[in-house]
Amino acid sequence: MANGESTTAKLTEVLKRARTDQVESVLRENEDMLADVNYAFSDHVRAAMKLHGVNQKEVFQKADIPERYGYKLVSGQKSTLKRDVLLRIFLAAGFTLDEVQRALKLAELPELYPRFKRDAVLMIAVNRGLSLPEDADELLIKNGFAPLDRCGEE
Repeated sequence: MANGESTTAKLTEVLKRARTDQVESVLRENEDMLADVNYAFSDHVRAAMKLHGVNQKEVFQKADIPERYGYKLVSGQKSTLKRDVLLRIFLAAGFTLDEVQRALKLAELPELYPRFKRDAVLMIAVNRGLSLPEDADELLIKNGFAPLDRCGEE
């Protein structure tokens, strides 16, 4: 179990046992395990890109996303309901599956779900480090699924 998962499991157990009159003390005593609510999608994406040593401009080019639009998405100035658009960025940036899932969650979009066949193929693409959306598209098409949506400013 990864460290984040064990922390979440511990915190879940604490919350199961907590009474309503203990909320203040539970929050105070477990502050180190609680996420910063100000940690936004843009913070996560920028941190992951920095960790992977990728340049945003190059990521947007690889993802075939207009540069201005890409910057607006990553900065949080714009949002999208098109999960595929963000997946193009995440693939191009070389995100791990955990980074992809966290980013989707922070963007308030559905995480990749292993029981959905198309999502399963995308999870394989991410896990195998397919960093070109075209490679992921090829894998999707080869297995009978629609390629990742192309981007146009919304």
